[in-house]
Amino acid sequence: MIIRREFYINGAWVAPATPRDCTVINPSDEEPVAIISLGDQADTDAAVAAAKAAFPGWAATPPAERRAAVVRILEQYEARKEELARAISLEMGSPLKHAREQQAPCLPWHTKNFLTAFDHIEWVRPLGPHAPNDRISMEPIGVVGLITPWNWPMNQIALKAIPAILAGCTCVLKPSEESPLNAMIFAEFCHDAGLPPGVFNLVNGDGAGVGSQLSTHPDVEMISFTGSTRAGRAISKSAAETLKRVTLELGGKGANVIFADADDRAVERGVRHLMDNTGQSCNAPSRMLVERPIYDRAVQIAAQVAESIKVGPAGEEGDHIGPVVNKRQWDQIQGYIQKGISEGARLVAGGPGLPEGFNRGFYVKPTIFADVVPGMTIEKEEIFGPVLAMIPFEGEEEAIRIANDTPYGLTNYVQSQDGARRNRMALRLKSGMVQMNGKSRAGGSPFGGVKASGRAREGGIWGLEEFLEAKAISGWDPSAE
Repeated sequence: MIIRREFYINGAWVAPATPRDCTVINPSDEEPVAIISLGDQADTDAAVAAAKAAFPGWAATPPAERRAAVVRILEQYEARKEELARAISLEMGSPLKHAREQQAPCLPWHTKNFLTAFDHIEWVRPLGPHAPNDRISMEPIGVVGLITPWNWPMNQIALKAIPAILAGCTCVLKPSEESPLNAMIFAEFCHDAGLPPGVFNLVNGDGAGVGSQLSTHPDVEMISFTGSTRAGRAISKSAAETLKRVTLELGGKGANVIFADADDRAVERGVRHLMDNTGQSCNAPSRMLVERPIYDRAVQIAAQVAESIKVGPAGEEGDHIGPVVNKRQWDQIQGYIQKGISEGARLVAGGPGLPEGFNRGFYVKPTIFADVVPGMTIEKEEIFGPVLAMIPFEGEEEAIRIANDTPYGLTNYVQSQDGARRNRMALRLKSGMVQMNGKSRAGGSPFGGVKASGRAREGGIWGLEEFLEAKAISGWDPSAE
C-alpha cells in the first residue's frame, strides 16, 4: 500500500491541514493500492499564497532560465520514466505497454514542442511598421489553477503545467483523485529540477472541494480545466464572479466519416483508435459514419476487429486494453450499452456484462453497434468507453449534416482518397480538429474544440499564449532598446 497524504506547497511536502483520507483503487482487481488525502480550504489557500508570493520573482526570471528549468524537468523524466508509467498503469488501468509507449511519453512529447515554440516568442514586439513607437508586451497572467483528469493524466499535466511555467506563471495543480500518483511524481520532477519554491504547487482533492476553491479564489487569475462538459459549465459559473480567464478542454463525440474510396485499413484503424485507452479519450472517433456502398462490409470488419481485441489486467505485459477507471464509469457504460439495445441499434460485437473469464475488475467488452439512427442516445451522448456507433450515409451532404448534428465539436475524422473531397470536408466539419486518412496532427498543433467541447487551444505556441496577456504600449523609445 502506498501512503502519500502530503501536498507539495512552497517547495516542500507538507501535511494536510485536516487529514481526509481517500483510497485509490486499482481498476484491474478493485483492490486499494494507495491512500492520499483530500485538501480543504486551508490547503488551497496555502498553495495559492505560495504561488502568489513566488509570482513576481518567477515572472521576472529571464526566459532562458525558465527554459533551462523545464529542460531539467525533462531530465528527471528520463531518469524515472518507468516509475511514472507504472504509476499510471496502477491507478487508472492503462496496460503497461500502453502506459510506457503512449501515456508517460506525453510529457517529453509536449514539452519538446513547447520548447520549440518558446524559442520563437518575441516577448516585446513591434505593433507594426505603421506605429514605430508602439510595442506589444507579452506577459504572464499570474497565478493559475490547473485541474486535470484521470484518463490521460500526464498528457494534461504536460499541456498545462509546462506552458504555465515557461510563460512565467506560478501554478497550483489539482489532479484527479482517481489518478494522483503520477502527478505527485511530476511534483518531485519539479522539485528535483530546482524550481523555486511556490512556482509549482500540488494539492490533491475532489472537484467539489479543491476544484471549486481554486475556481472561486480571488488570487487565482486563470483556471485551465480538462474534464466533463458538465463540470466545465460549473467551473465557468464559479469563476465568473472573480472575472478569471477560463480555458476548458471538455468532452467529444467525434465522427469518423469513411467514404467508399477509403483505403482498406480505414475501418480497422477507426475501431482500434476508438478502443485505445479503453475508449476513455475525449477525442475518440466514437461515431463511424460509412458510405452506403461499403457499409455492410464495414460492419463485418468492425465486428471482427472488436472481437479480436483482447481485454486484460493493466499490470500484464502485452497488447490488450485494460479496465475502465472505476465502478461508476463501468456502470455508466453498461447503461449506454443497454440503452443501445433497447432503442433498436443492432449489436454486432461485445455487449453487456464482464468479458468472459472475469469476475472482478472494471472490464468492458469491446462493443460495436450497427444501424444506429441519428438521435439515439448512443449516437448523441459521450459514452467514454469501448463502444462504437456505426451509421450509414448516402453522400457528402448527409455525412456533413450527421457529423455536425451534435453539441460537441472536438475532433472529426475523414477517410477518402479524393483530396478535394477531404479538403471540403475538413473546412465544413464543425470541430477544433480534423484528422484525415489516419494521419496524426504534427507536433505543436493546437488541441481543442468548439461548442460543448470547450474552446481551449493546448499545445505549441497556442498553448503558451493561453498563459500570456498582451499589453499595448505607446510612446516607446526605440533608441533605448
